[in-house]
Amino acid sequence: MKTILLGIMFILGWSCNSQQTLNKAIIDLFKTELEKENINSGILHVYSKSRGINLQIAKSKVDTINNNSPFYTASVTKMLTAAAIGILKDEHKLNFNDKVAQYLPEALLRDLHLFDGKDHSKDLTIAHLLQHTSGLPDYFTDPTNDGSPNVINQILTNPQKSWSAEALITFTKQKMTPLFSPGTSYHYTDTEYVLLALIIENVSGLPFHQFLKQQIFQPLQMQSAYINLKSAPIKETLPMTKFYAGNLELSSLTSLSADWGGGGLVASTKDLITFLEAYHNDAIVTKTTRLAMQNWVNETEGMDYGFGIRKVFMNAVTGSDTDIELIGHSGSTAAFVWYCPQLDTYISGTLNQLEASKSAFMLIHDVLQIIERHD
Repeated sequence: MKTILLGIMFILGWSCNSQQTLNKAIIDLFKTELEKENINSGILHVYSKSRGINLQIAKSKVDTINNNSPFYTASVTKMLTAAAIGILKDEHKLNFNDKVAQYLPEALLRDLHLFDGKDHSKDLTIAHLLQHTSGLPDYFTDPTNDGSPNVINQILTNPQKSWSAEALITFTKQKMTPLFSPGTSYHYTDTEYVLLALIIENVSGLPFHQFLKQQIFQPLQMQSAYINLKSAPIKETLPMTKFYAGNLELSSLTSLSADWGGGGLVASTKDLITFLEAYHNDAIVTKTTRLAMQNWVNETEGMDYGFGIRKVFMNAVTGSDTDIELIGHSGSTAAFVWYCPQLDTYISGTLNQLEASKSAFMLIHDVLQIIERHD
């Protein structure tokens, strides 16, 4: 009996030391990233129930944050907007292949998709919007026809402007031109996700932010989650972590109202991991709907896109010798939440800097490499 007890104690001690070694390696990696001059703050959360990992780190040079601080998730929002559409599908209120014209006003759609001498506005489907195959331009970053500033530039030059969804669509129609016929190619665009948020509102009868709160935030107890400039979190928390473009702090700009159904979510790493775990466990939409949402098309080398969700092949993106894949989403503020099936590990966080998206991705790669080697 004594021998058995000693053996158990040895195993427990080894396991504890091994976990500490793993945690230290990840913490050291994160600290090195935060030492870079252009990074003001960062949050990282690595979670795996099967591996006994639940590591949270937060550090800032400029404001007060902690492990549960909410941050601007940017395009990570698209996963939740797409999930909301999936919920409405499961409630038999719409279908992915339905025409958008069934759910949006005729005036809003008029002249929305004029391409190659033909009006495709009534040909657009919900699936086209979800998967970025509509051919619609991106009001944020695509060039305008007359050389005037696109919306990303107007956010900076007119910081007090409040954008409505209708104004964003009108801007797109008046200033930009579609790129291809619906369903014939791929082009990432936030314009589609403004339309999707409007569909959610029209079908559910609720404001977009209220639908997310009732159908996703509250059931999953995503305590810090809310839509920027539209709502408040379920539980009082620290202010949104500051984020930057260069040295310019963007967090408090009213013009961020232009980032809505495609990028307005504020949440903590715990919120995002809770969401993605529930999504993969079919606790948000049915398995049939989830699989339909993972009907991948090629986005770029090493990346495929489903309905509001990405699949990344790390070897193709980083050039490393690994079979690791990721499913989730990232945002322009260097925010992210991913699930790695091979390691059964979730990883979420942010570097709160528009120029740091590549750095954030390499951080994710290096963290997962540490976990993989730890096996």
